[in-house]
Amino acid sequence: MDDFLIGIGKRIKSIRKKQNITISSLAKDAGVSNGLISRIENGRTIPSLPVLLELISALNIDASNFFEGVESKAGAKFILVKKEEQQTLEKEVEAKGFKYFQIFGKSLNTVGFEAVILTVSPNSYREKVITDAWEFKYILKGSCSYIIDNEEVTINEGDSIYFNGRLPHVPVNRGTEDCTMLVLYFYSENG
Repeated sequence: MDDFLIGIGKRIKSIRKKQNITISSLAKDAGVSNGLISRIENGRTIPSLPVLLELISALNIDASNFFEGVESKAGAKFILVKKEEQQTLEKEVEAKGFKYFQIFGKSLNTVGFEAVILTVSPNSYREKVITDAWEFKYILKGSCSYIIDNEEVTINEGDSIYFNGRLPHVPVNRGTEDCTMLVLYFYSENG
């Protein structure tokens, strides 16, 4: 697993949008579901090698071009991400009131790691999602309820929560102010 795998969904999404290909069309051509494409593009899962190769083929791009610019960071003593390299992420299209701001995303040995700042606005809405990762949340400001599977817990400023993202989950802000949290995703090569 190399540094590029965490951002592979962004690469697929970027190429798909440049070519004006819909998710449905890409899914049909690659022989996968729309939901899988969405989860890959939104960083919620990493495709298997056969699925990745089908996606590259369906995008009509040469595999070497797809991976162009990918460099190994082997032997690096640290990884620096400059402020200007950070970016706002589009996760779930249907979500209202959710803003993700990526501050870090790399693969470290056999563990993929991504850090984002998530702001959940009052009256936000999103269905529960499943992420192919363990998730750690630290509330920087405000509070919200977290629904994990069928359990609900309230987390306030300074609280943290860690859980298996493979359980359906969603944060709900029932307050009157934004809830801002640091979110860490830990992806394992072994699942």
